[in-house]
Amino acid sequence: MNSDFLVPLLLPLAAWPVARWMAPRLSPRAGSWLLTGGALVLALGSTAALAVQAAAGLSLIPAIAALGRFSPAAFRGSDEVDVPLSIACGLVLTGVAFALVRAALRYRRWHRRVHAELDTHRRGAGVILLPGAEPVAFAVAGGGGRIAVSSGMLAALEPRERRALLAHERAHLSLRHHYFAAAVTFAAALSPLVRPLATAARFSLERWADEAAANHVGDRRLVATAVAKAALASAPNSSYALAATGGPVPRRVLALLSPKSGRRSLAALAAAAVLAVCAWSAGTALDAAADFHSGIEIAQHSDRP
Repeated sequence: MNSDFLVPLLLPLAAWPVARWMAPRLSPRAGSWLLTGGALVLALGSTAALAVQAAAGLSLIPAIAALGRFSPAAFRGSDEVDVPLSIACGLVLTGVAFALVRAALRYRRWHRRVHAELDTHRRGAGVILLPGAEPVAFAVAGGGGRIAVSSGMLAALEPRERRALLAHERAHLSLRHHYFAAAVTFAAALSPLVRPLATAARFSLERWADEAAANHVGDRRLVATAVAKAALASAPNSSYALAATGGPVPRRVLALLSPKSGRRSLAALAAAAVLAVCAWSAGTALDAAADFHSGIEIAQHSDRP
């Protein structure tokens, strides 16, 4: 089981080169789906591998073996158990569970805090107007979806640019991008090694919203100008909110100003690479679980005490 155990743990290392090579070659929509799905599968695969190895060690405890009606002595003699490795995996899995719970609680606190703040401000034309000179604009799920824009951001943009910026934020809500963002956030909590995929996925989400806004206003250059001016006027956004100023803005602006790429063969190759890595991770994790189950069954039918 050791080889099956190692593959899902090491495959997330492929997230670094895959994210760097693939992100610019896929359409924003396809990139968002593939990168988010890839981050989830790789994170769940590594977590499953840790869980199987930790469960193998726990199965040596007589009380747990009695519940499964098998001989812990017989199971100890199988190839499925490496006690020191099982202990280490149990400790790592405990840390993973703590990180996941911490990420979920932080996300929940942030979500409640943002909505509590937005409830104190007036809403006009479907947009919550925030007072203050600091340029701020973002979209947040909940309450039917909310878009918040500050007076400072409105002052930094021309009327047509404001329309493009709001189209970008509305695209985040209508395309349900908050589900993608939450998924990659929790995937990165499960496995820090998939953070490059999570970062690339958030970039694809912003690009997806850029393209949706460009289709809405009918002017890619206008969206590029609005995004660039909003980013220059505002401070870097480090919250969970989806915002037009998120991600590497120069790359987004360049993509909007460049003609759409027709390199379908490269995009297909990039998608195939991600799917292959994900399938390998999921398959080896399932194989490890199957080996563990087979070891339990053998121990159940053993005549040894």
